[in-house]
Amino acid sequence: MATLTDPAVAVGAVGRRRRKLPRLTPKLAVGLGLCGSIALFGIIGPFLVGDPQRVDNVGLQPPGNGYLLGTTQTGQDVFAQLAHATRGSLVIGLVVGLLAVGLAAFFGIVGAYIGGWVDEGFSLFSNVMLVLPGLPLMIVISSYVENKGIWLVAGVLALTSWAGGARVLRAVTLSLRSRDYVAASRVAGEKTWRILLVEILPNLVPLLASMFVFAVIGAILGEAGLAFIGLGASGSWTWGTMLFWAGNGLALRLGALWWFVPPGLLITVFGAGLAMINFSIDEIINPKLRDQTRRARRRWSASKQQIAAAEEGVR
Repeated sequence: MATLTDPAVAVGAVGRRRRKLPRLTPKLAVGLGLCGSIALFGIIGPFLVGDPQRVDNVGLQPPGNGYLLGTTQTGQDVFAQLAHATRGSLVIGLVVGLLAVGLAAFFGIVGAYIGGWVDEGFSLFSNVMLVLPGLPLMIVISSYVENKGIWLVAGVLALTSWAGGARVLRAVTLSLRSRDYVAASRVAGEKTWRILLVEILPNLVPLLASMFVFAVIGAILGEAGLAFIGLGASGSWTWGTMLFWAGNGLALRLGALWWFVPPGLLITVFGAGLAMINFSIDEIINPKLRDQTRRARRRWSASKQQIAAAEEGVR
């Protein structure tokens, strides 16, 4: 009789664990590479550059002559600003992502599992927050708060971005609550917190990961939009504040492309990387999408082989 210590059984267990892990597809690899590179630049970059506020007597200096990305209209180093702005935007994206997913999980999962008046109250609160507009709220806050820090901006963005995810998690949790293994745990007398953490939450991990990625994208774009119209974090560097000062300095009219193109390019590349990761997570959640991707890849490979065979026949 085979035991867990037998080599064949051990190899089979390892194989099953590997099959449960997501495959490193080209889309996922490219997304992780892009986001990882930008995150590494945001973490290490500020330690390798000077003060982004320092003013030199070389206004609108093109890239070169000791300035990797040139200078602003007042002689500030664009590369130093970009390094600190990358860290600021990533901090806002991470904080908003964690807060939004945490709030959505609490009001969506806990309320749906407990049910009754708790679910009704959580659903009512989620519906109210779902229609709460972020931009007017930020305008109202700006009229009362003179110095808006990164944490205030991140809090407002998180407060206005979690309700949609809570609705989705509530619907999925209502479906999971009626499964046999959850009912068996209830009959066995398991505590509520253990059922939520052990039986329900693992089934929601891919969905929570997708929500986190989507929340980070929305937070970075939302902060950039708020900063561009002058409602961003004051006294802090983000990609949005760089675009704001470049717009105020008439960078486009003066032809200073090196001033506003780098932050806009990093927003685009980072958003594209997160989108690729999100698409890969969607394929993990929905096997039909994964099968469609594989069929499309096989059709593309077959058509490429047919084209190569036809070209070889013509020769």
